[in-house]
Amino acid sequence: MDRRRALDDRLLDLVGGIDGVPYDGNMWRVVRQGRDVLDGSRGSGRWNTSEMSVLYGAAIPDGAISEIHFHLNQGQSVFPSRMRHDLFGLNVRAQQTMVLADMDQLERLGVESSRYRELLYSRTQEIAAAAMFLGFDGLIAPSARWECQNIVLFLDAINLEDVRTVSRQPVDWKAWRQTNS
Repeated sequence: MDRRRALDDRLLDLVGGIDGVPYDGNMWRVVRQGRDVLDGSRGSGRWNTSEMSVLYGAAIPDGAISEIHFHLNQGQSVFPSRMRHDLFGLNVRAQQTMVLADMDQLERLGVESSRYRELLYSRTQEIAAAAMFLGFDGLIAPSARWECQNIVLFLDAINLEDVRTVSRQPVDWKAWRQTNS
């Protein structure tokens, strides 16, 4: 990612015009078994460059499961059924969360709503980089995979003592796919 573009003054002004709000609530996160729930996402994603470490989650369980299901299914002719995942319920307290409530707000920041479900991440990564630079500890934005909000915590900005595991259960991929395909 070109850092100069991510920290463009116009984008910083737009993101800086959004008030950070405290978030004290639940978040659902799917993690491959054997991995720590607080281990940040590897590589880059919709809301992080490869230089940023984040925790991705969703406001509801199906939202978190659908995100992982989508990525596991990418380029596969057969769903990888041997992989085991757990669904964690987390309680999160964040101090300065940027809330991007809907697609209209994302469009004002330069995101093409008609292409949001695609794997086109450069603009959303720029927005997240600007948010982290401006002192936000996370963001809430519409999910591209489920009718809910996603919650993204910036690991370099959030206090991990404010993220508590409250539940854990295995994901039954077969049952979920039968219900949601």
